[in-house]
Amino acid sequence: MDQWTEIRRLVLTKQKSKRAICEEYKLHWKTLKKILNHEEPPGYRQRQPRGKPKLDRVLPIIHEILEQDKTAPPKQRHTIKRIFDRLRAEHEYDGGISVVGDAVRAWRAGTAEVFMPLAHPAGQAQVDFGEATVRLQGQETKVAYFVMALPFSDAFFCQVFPRECTETFQEGHCRAFQFLGGVPRRISYDNSRIAVSKFVGRRGDTPTKEFLRLESHFLFEHHFCLVRRANEKGHVEGSVGFARRNFMVPVPQIDDLEEFNEQLVQSCRDDLQRRLRGQSTTKQGLLEEEQRALLPLPKQSFEARRVEPAKANSLSLVRFDTNDYSVPTAYAHHHVTAVGGIQEVRLVVNDQVVARHPRDWARENVHYNPLHYLALLERKPGSLDFARPLADWNLPDCFDVLRRRLEGERQSDGRREFIRVLRLLETLKLAELTRAIERALAIGAITVDAIRLLAEQGREQPSQWFSLDGRPHLQGHEIPPPHLEHYACLLPGGDR
Repeated sequence: MDQWTEIRRLVLTKQKSKRAICEEYKLHWKTLKKILNHEEPPGYRQRQPRGKPKLDRVLPIIHEILEQDKTAPPKQRHTIKRIFDRLRAEHEYDGGISVVGDAVRAWRAGTAEVFMPLAHPAGQAQVDFGEATVRLQGQETKVAYFVMALPFSDAFFCQVFPRECTETFQEGHCRAFQFLGGVPRRISYDNSRIAVSKFVGRRGDTPTKEFLRLESHFLFEHHFCLVRRANEKGHVEGSVGFARRNFMVPVPQIDDLEEFNEQLVQSCRDDLQRRLRGQSTTKQGLLEEEQRALLPLPKQSFEARRVEPAKANSLSLVRFDTNDYSVPTAYAHHHVTAVGGIQEVRLVVNDQVVARHPRDWARENVHYNPLHYLALLERKPGSLDFARPLADWNLPDCFDVLRRRLEGERQSDGRREFIRVLRLLETLKLAELTRAIERALAIGAITVDAIRLLAEQGREQPSQWFSLDGRPHLQGHEIPPPHLEHYACLLPGGDR
């Protein structure tokens, strides 16, 4: 380059002639002409591309294989090595693998899709779910995490749930709106069956009933992206990956998902302190600006839940989300409406809640409430020791003592009496009945009627005085406690 620069300077400033330069530097006149026409060495250039006779014969075959790969599963598409092996085995190709690789890379670069940069006005959001692994109570568990992102401010919100379903989809929205301080006017989604019940072409057309309930409550507008066109909501796709890399690496060691969700909320708050490239303020400042374009939060709260029709079987069990939950035996063989929330499952018959159970996010488990089977147990007392709903029912020791005394005194009638005592739990709390049984055992009154009276007596709170606060015109009175010995005169031989 030094010699190139020196030759151009001497000739073009007319300090030396072209002939003198050619003689001094031993240059051909064509070389000197190239130096004078270019500010720097142009490098080696071919007039025509070099021919590849072996590759040109199989190039249409390579292009056909790559075109067919567009419709194949991503993990079952041809690699360069596989294409090379097929060319040798099926088409007697005797060239090298490097030229095949160059042809494949050139085709892919020429056919790769180019995307249009999109504008993101304030007040628009994007939603997606991701999947991650956590160690929950010492066991590796796959969880779904909900992400809502605001492209204008780059603020996003993340929460972890046991599974992606209708109720977690709704709960994620409710928590995100609270975190962001308002409701986006327009939200973009992929074509999940949670949100879309009908497709037209390659885009969702008819939202599901539960999605419309969510939209009607918060009054936002939805936008369903084209199928396999994640670039239409590329911002939240990036946020899903950012949350996994920054909030879930290393694998979180947690005992409760809700505790981990509180950590995620704090992580999202901390992320608002970052400043984006090209912005003069932090994401927090941009979010405060964007909040002016958000819809206000509704005054009424929204219940995240999924409603499914079901029917109680002969065991008084109702199946919801692969798990079985019990209802009172009076509703066996009845049609039941199952209402599943994040924390609880309610079972409804004719607008009346007949059973409540904690939500189980595992699969194929059975949940009994022993109280639901006491009425049936009274009709079938022989199953007391073999009833599965009562197998894990840990009652206080006084219940066992009461049963032994009743059966010791009355045999089979004592067992029926004990079952009638258990049925008092349908109206009494366990602590109230426990105190009543302990008192009954102490005084020797162990019938169901006596225990009921003792329980009701324990509920009574006698008044010690009448309050006359705010009524100064009324005279105060105190009621002395009764003297029961005065009633002795009524007994035979008593003093009158």
